Amino acid sequence: MSTEETLILVKPDGVARGLTGEVLRRIEAKGYKIVDLRMVNASRELLEEHYEEHAGKPFFGPLVEFMASGPVVAVRASGNRVIEGFRSLAGATDPTVAAPGTIRGDLGRDWGAAVTQNIVHGSDSTLSAERELALWFA
Repeated sequence: MSTEETLILVKPDGVARGLTGEVLRRIEAKGYKIVDLRMVNASRELLEEHYEEHAGKPFFGPLVEFMASGPVVAVRASGNRVIEGFRSLAGATDPTVAAPGTIRGDLGRDWGAAVTQNIVHGSDSTLSAERELALWFA
């Protein structure tokens, strides 16, 4: 068994649409444990550091603006292969092509070019999870 921890964010669109409970339900239904949970109005500094690998890309500014536009629910989750498992549960980044049964496939909306508004974020590797958890749960 490979128990690990990951960061999951319910993005401002998910919080505004009242989907936090549904996202948490799906995390727990999958068998993962919610270790810590907090609602945050993230600062630009936190968001710029969180998304630093995207600095300089055309979507970086709009992504930071969107993530700062409302509350975010940060979740520390643990479980066997939780990083890989949650990313599968979340579905493809673009809600239009995300498979039915995934969070983005079932709950996401097509906002045109704004693929950043896709309900959730999940760490993509053990290294990212460690770095991101340290930022959000310092």
